[in-house]
This record gives sequence, structure tokens and C-alpha cells, in this order.
Amino acid sequence: MLNKVIISGGGTGGHIFPAIAIANEIRARYPKAEILFVGAIGKMEMEKVPAAGYHIVGLPIAGLKRSLSLSNFALPFKLIDSLLKARKIIRDFKPEVVIGVGGYASGPILKMASRMNVPTVVQEQNSFPGKTNRWLSKSVTAICTAYEGLESVFPAEKIRFTGNPVRQELKSIALSKADAFACFPELDPGKKTILVMGGSLGARTLNESVLFAADDYQNENVQILWQCGKYYFETLKNETKTKNSAILLTDFIARMDAAYTVADVIVSRAGALSISELCLVGKPVILVPSPNVSEDHQTKNAMALVKNDAAILIKDDVAKEQVMKAAFDLLKSAEKSEQLGVRIKAMAKPDATADIADVIEKVKR
Repeated sequence: MLNKVIISGGGTGGHIFPAIAIANEIRARYPKAEILFVGAIGKMEMEKVPAAGYHIVGLPIAGLKRSLSLSNFALPFKLIDSLLKARKIIRDFKPEVVIGVGGYASGPILKMASRMNVPTVVQEQNSFPGKTNRWLSKSVTAICTAYEGLESVFPAEKIRFTGNPVRQELKSIALSKADAFACFPELDPGKKTILVMGGSLGARTLNESVLFAADDYQNENVQILWQCGKYYFETLKNETKTKNSAILLTDFIARMDAAYTVADVIVSRAGALSISELCLVGKPVILVPSPNVSEDHQTKNAMALVKNDAAILIKDDVAKEQVMKAAFDLLKSAEKSEQLGVRIKAMAKPDATADIADVIEKVKR
């Protein structure tokens, strides 16, 4: 039985959506459980979590800027302030367990919970953990991982191999192709479809890759469902206006189940949440890891699939010229596409959210 739970983290959808998935699982098991989210003031979790129906409070924590910035000098004071506020939150709310999913807010709340002898669980999404979770690993109660082989960075006795939580609607997609195409009336069901996903904010390299090959889509009898991100949408809308009708440009895809169903090949960054969803989908995937992430963890995420022949990796610096060509080649090779789809599907962890909730139940005080 769970009565009071704190879930902390955020900064990106890759942290927020797993956190909400965990909360939904807890609420499904225990409808009367009180769930409090703790985020970082000014970050996207302060908007997304209330939209999902949960209460959230913010800490003034922030990250270290890579470039020389005066704001870096304020970080020690923000950390101390966040630790003090985290202690007050725990004292007032009295949680049975505190869960951290990554992001700036996870550090102070989990560290303080450990000091106050409240059971703590870290949910590590990546194949190479970030500094915060490595720092927390010595004091937390349990660590749920999405990848095997993390004994070199985490205490082996604390590791629980669960996989990453994914959105409920993607656990078992039951849409027919006809129904999926009905969600995108601009697309032609008779053409092969390449889905290009740049995340909610977009990915410059993937967008440049689609534009680079824009004149080839008609020749290849291929259409592109292109989720370019909100930062790029207005500019790209003007650029693609005169291209051709083989491109369906959007800043956000609400029906990802339909998008995955219509796709014959998928091009994506290699964020942990994206990879977990792609494993469930079981379609041929081309991964272009972002070079702008800490410790190159997206490349490490991608390599966990590549070493099992479950995906194709193309480096960011050559992606513009190579990505869409690789996608065309996959569309022409039914055997290679099927092989990739079968192997990535074999790496899926569809029960990850339930398994994480089981861990949480076992460690609660």
C-alpha cells in the first residue's frame, strides 16, 4: 500500500513523461495515494505535470552553464536554498518514498530524503548515467535501470533492471494502417512513409537532413512525416512551401501511435525515452545521436542497439548527406528492414512501468 509519494525531476520530456507514467501506475494501483511532484522553477515540468493532473512545487535549482556565465556564481547558493526547501517539503508532506527520474530537481530532494532516512528510488533512463545519479547512487535505496551492465557505475546490489516507462498508449498499438492514415489525411496510403522525429524542441541536424533530400522524395515515391519541433516550425513552413507535396511538416504529433503505425522507416535522435518507445514499436530505425548532450550519452544509448544489430547509427556530422539516403536504402530492402524490426522489438521492456512500481512498493517505509 502506498499513501504518500514524491516524484522529482524534469527539464526535458525524456524525464517528465516517465515520471508521469510512474505516477499514473501508482494512482491506478492506489487511487487514494497522494502524489507530489518536485521540479525546477522555470522548467517545462512546471507546466506539463499540472496538465497531467498532478500538483507540483518548484525548487530554485539550476544547472551549470558550459560557457562562462555570471549565473554560475549563484549556483552554490541555489543548491543550498534548494536543499533547505527540499527538507521542508519532506517534513511537511511526510512521503513514504521519494523517486527521482533525473533533471536538476532530483539531486536536492533525493539527497535530503536519504539524509532523513526516507526510502529513495532513482530511475536511470540512459545507458551511461549522468553525474547527478552517479552522485546519488551511494545513498539511495534502489536504482531502476533501462540498460544492463551498469555495475561499473552503480552499486550492483541496488540495481533493478526494469526498462524505461513509456506512454500507456504505446504499450500495445492496435491501430490498423487505414485508421492510422486517417489521422494524417494529407498522407498517401499508397506511398512508403519515413517518420522523422526531432523531439518536442526539434533537432537542427535532422531538419537539415530532410531539406537536403527534399528534391528526391518524388523520385523515390516516398513521403515524409516530419516532426520538426516548435523552434523550427515557422521557418521550415516557409522553406517547404515551395518544395513538394511529399512532405507533411508538423511541430508536434499528438497521435504518436498513428505516426508509428504509418511509418515504414523511422529516423530519430537517440534519447532514452525515444529508444524505449521505438523498441516497443518494432520498426526499422536510423538513430542520429545528438552531440550536444552531457558525456555523449545518446551515442551510448544508440550503441546498445547497434551492437545487437537492432538499429542503424549515423553520426551527427555526416547526417545531412547520409540519413535520408540510408532511409531510402532501407525502404528498398525488405529483408534488412524486417531484420532490424525483429531485433529492436526483442529489446523491448513493455512492463517497465509496472516493474518500477513494484520496486517502489518494496522499498517504501
